[in-house]
Amino acid sequence: MSFIWTEMLGLLLLVPLLVVAYFWLLARRKKSAVRYASLSLVKDAMGRGGRWRRHVPPLLFLLALTALIVAVARPTATITLPSQHETVILAMDVSGSMRATDVQPSRFDAMKAAAKQFIADTPRTTKVGVVSFAGTAQLVQPPTQSRDDLTAAIDRFQLQRATAIGSGLVISLAALFPDAGITLESVGRRDQQRAAPLDPNPPPAPKEFKPVPPGSYGAAAIILLTDGQRTTGPDPVEAAKMAADRGVRVFTVGFGTKDGEIIGFEGWSIRVRLDEDTLKQIAQITRGEYFYAGTAQDLKKVYETLNSRLVLEKKDTEVTALFAAVAALLTLVGAGLSLLWFHRVL
Repeated sequence: MSFIWTEMLGLLLLVPLLVVAYFWLLARRKKSAVRYASLSLVKDAMGRGGRWRRHVPPLLFLLALTALIVAVARPTATITLPSQHETVILAMDVSGSMRATDVQPSRFDAMKAAAKQFIADTPRTTKVGVVSFAGTAQLVQPPTQSRDDLTAAIDRFQLQRATAIGSGLVISLAALFPDAGITLESVGRRDQQRAAPLDPNPPPAPKEFKPVPPGSYGAAAIILLTDGQRTTGPDPVEAAKMAADRGVRVFTVGFGTKDGEIIGFEGWSIRVRLDEDTLKQIAQITRGEYFYAGTAQDLKKVYETLNSRLVLEKKDTEVTALFAAVAALLTLVGAGLSLLWFHRVL
């Protein structure tokens, strides 16, 4: 637990002073009790429980004061709370290397099976969209709550050549913000301007927006899976910066071979190397997380982990109201017991 106004904790020094003052008052009352003709009459009036009862209300008031001082210091704690993600975009690699059978029955089939299971386990209130990318990217299923439509979209995947990871990210962002004017051209505009600053027909600029802190947009997230590295399309790091500026977290999943290998299928040979550095950088920029899955079972576990992260997530939350409520409750209980037992508040 941490505190926003740490200096206010200095008020806790009042607690031991109040304890000392309380025992001083008790000692003073004992001296004044000598005036009674018989102390046994006082003891009988108090009853057997009177000795400890008289200390309970002051103790409760002291605990209430302590809780109130802690509340004034504005405490924060890391609490697991239900996620507010309303939309999740699955951006999946459908390049030719996904046909490789080093993951049984194939990378392609393992990816589709894991994605379908992820969709089935996602809460029904969460919309899921599907983006496929190879040489380019396309939104194969806009965000929807229909699990049947999502499954059908995944079944329609067709393998293609090349790998445009950046395009997959951009199209995912466009699906989340359909009115923001996000296009593939908007990512490469800076490079285009450096290469041809006098272009008379520049691509249309996206609508202006005010950047927000990375990871602060809790209503949506992107899960990006690939088994290779970018061979075409916009720079995925620049696309990640676009996501970060909009507060969208990107969870990246590296699937298949970490080291460069030549994989053969149907008489063709293709060199595949997973670009983990870029995937980790994308996750870091957007305040997401990177996962590696080397087998179909690993991929299934990754999607299960992601599902739990998106349903429940840990947040640093201010718990001032909780301590204030405890202080109020202790005060009411202490006052109630004092009135019940002694017909006065203290």
